[in-house]
Order: sequence, then C-alpha cells, then structure tokens
Amino acid sequence: MRMIISGGGTGGHIYPAITIAREIAKLAEHCEILFVGTKQGLEADIIPKEGFDFTTIEVRGLERKLSWKNVQTLFNTAGGVWKSIRIVKAFKPDVVIGTGGYVCGPVLLSASLLKIPSMIQEQNVIPGITNKILARFVDKIAIGYQEARGYFTEYKPEQIIFTGNPIRPEVMSATREEGQAALGLSPARLTLLVVGGSRGARSINNAMLGVHKHFSGNRRIQILHVTGQNEYNSIVGNNKQAGIDISSDGNIIIKPYLYNMPLALAAADLAIFRAGAVGLAELTARGIPAILVPYPYAAENHQEFNAQALAKQGAACVIADKELSSAILIDTIERLLDNPEALADMAKKSKELGRPQAAETIARLALSLKKP
Repeated sequence: MRMIISGGGTGGHIYPAITIAREIAKLAEHCEILFVGTKQGLEADIIPKEGFDFTTIEVRGLERKLSWKNVQTLFNTAGGVWKSIRIVKAFKPDVVIGTGGYVCGPVLLSASLLKIPSMIQEQNVIPGITNKILARFVDKIAIGYQEARGYFTEYKPEQIIFTGNPIRPEVMSATREEGQAALGLSPARLTLLVVGGSRGARSINNAMLGVHKHFSGNRRIQILHVTGQNEYNSIVGNNKQAGIDISSDGNIIIKPYLYNMPLALAAADLAIFRAGAVGLAELTARGIPAILVPYPYAAENHQEFNAQALAKQGAACVIADKELSSAILIDTIERLLDNPEALADMAKKSKELGRPQAAETIARLALSLKKP
C-alpha cells in the first residue's frame, strides 16, 4: 500500500492527518506514506518530526475579493497542480487523502486527473472552501458531523460517510487516576479544565480572572487553566493583583501549555473550550460536558455551528464570545455544580456523540478504495 496524505496550514488539518496515517500504518502491511504540504504551513515543522516522509508544493489561499494578489495566487496554484502531478506520478500512490487546507486542492485534483482513488475528510459542520470544491472530484467524503451531510446534498448518499473526527489513541488510553496524579489534582473535587487552544484565547482568559477569584479556595471544585504561552504571565500577574494566592488556595492550577493534554482530559469533569473540531472530538470521545465559546473569526463561522451541534444534543452549553464575562461563566459553572444530575446527563449525551474509533473507520475506508 502506498498512500499520499495532504492537509496543512493549521493543526486542525495536520493532526487528524497524522492520526489517520498512523492507523493506516497499523492496518496495512508494508505501507508507505508520503505527506504533501507547503513550506509556509505548520506541517513543514510537524510532519518530519512525526517521522513521515514530506514534500512541498507552492500554493496559497484566495482572498475573498477581487485583487491582483488573487491573480498571482492562481498562477501559483497552476504551478502547484503541475508539481503535484509530478509527485503523484513519481510516488504512484494507491490512494490519496486530503484532510483540509488549500494545499489539498492541487494534490487531490492531480489524483483525479490521474484516475487514482481519493477521499477527503471534513472535520467541521460547515465544509471548508477547498473541500467543497474537491468533493466534485473525489470518490468518498468522510464527515466528522452528521450535520455536514446537508452541505453535500448534490452528491450520492453512498459517497458521503459519517465517520466522526479522528483522535489520538492516547486520549482514550489515559486514565483518570493517571491524570490526577500527573497534574496534582484532588480526586475529591470536580475538575474544570479550561483551554482556549494551543495559543490561548484572550477573551476566555480575561473572563476566567473573575472565575478564579470567585472559586478560590472552594472545596467543591478545582480549576486547571491552560492560558497559552503568550497570555500566561499576564494572567498570573493579574491574579496576584486581585489578591489570589494560587499556591495557598490549592484549587487553581495555571499552566502556559500542556504537553500531556490526554491526561488532563482523562481527569476533567467539565471543560471550557473553543469549538474546533478536533478538540470537540476529544471531549465527546471522553464524554466530557462542556461550556463552549466558539472563536468568532473562524472561517464561515464554523466553530459556532460545531458548538451548536453539541448543544442541540444536550452535551454542551454555548456562550457567544461577545457575550462572555466572568459573571456569565460563574453563573453557568455554579448552576452545573448545584445540579449534578444535569451535569451527568450532559456527560452521557457527550459520550453518545463521541466516535473514539473514527481514525480506524477512516483508515479502513481509505484502504477499501485501493483498486484490485
């Protein structure tokens, strides 16, 4: 089995691709995998460190308006298609997979032109522009949310497969006890995990200052707040100014970044998150109820739609970023603390939405596309 996988620009496209690749490698004997990305994207740093072969093409996204830059971009894209054809011809893949990002365009189009089986994996409720275009050329569309099916209505139902979104296997293998021990958490308290993404989220961090003050020293709850590297010093400094002594109060832990996020998820009873597809896939796989604050500037406002998909099923509460405040967070947390039955029901609904085997499902789907 020889496989080309393309996806880049953001971690939301890259990490699912890596997870799928590892699952394919487990299922297929003598599997060779080549990643195709760009020099500018995060994939240029991440993919080689993960031990996969990696090559690049030149491609950039179009602006959403008429401009000379778009003319230049179209010329670059044409060059990207030509180089992609050369890469595909040289590697001779059995299947080509795209996980999102502009780099997928030339690679998947090349596969279609060369009659090589291909598929895309769409993580969000609202498909990205690239995947909307590529859907016309690929054999299968693996969707992370059932709701995404409504955006591919012009295609045959058998072409669209609901798989869920792939998550790292460590997310499911980590135990609650391991997470509590590694992070210094008390088994006697409810654990609130607050994460605004790898770079943090200023609106969430600012709102959390009042939450820290309100719950400081509270015996019912402990807060593990991951601020992001850039926000950490200001959050710690603001806590000191507010008279919150984190070291003595004992129930607030502030970290700039967590390298062992699966352990934090294993220990969490409630989460405050943005609504990126990968993060939500991990929350639901573990059955963690959530307070979601969608990032308001995401393309097509897709995080809002992701969040509402969970809220409609009773697995999450949604707070708009523009409405976010310490008061509304405190009120929402208190309401859930005072109603453990409601929190347990949210956890149950979250678990029902989880697809911990999504990576294996997608890998098997990709392998099934190989021509006899």
